[in-house]
Amino acid sequence: MNTLFVAGHSKLPTGMAANHISESLTLTLEIDKKYGVIVDASCTLATEHSREYIKHLLKGFSLKEDIEEPLKQLNEGYLGKAGNALAAALRDSYKQYQLHL
Repeated sequence: MNTLFVAGHSKLPTGMAANHISESLTLTLEIDKKYGVIVDASCTLATEHSREYIKHLLKGFSLKEDIEEPLKQLNEGYLGKAGNALAAALRDSYKQYQLHL
């Protein structure tokens, strides 16, 4: 297989719909081994629309460069309560990827 699967986790803020299911958010990334490019992404946000938005937002970024640009896009594009939790989960995913290298 030419990809890696990494997962990052963070705590959700109180008062969110997803918080009634779980207190944590999980962000999973499928990453091309050779180039470090995110080829697919998923998260545990409550609505399908939000999950698809995050997927499209993160696809195509290379983690070999770092996570500043995807974090910037996330902060500019996602304006929901889970923004900080998504950023923390992305940082955690990036940390897991770096540990693998």
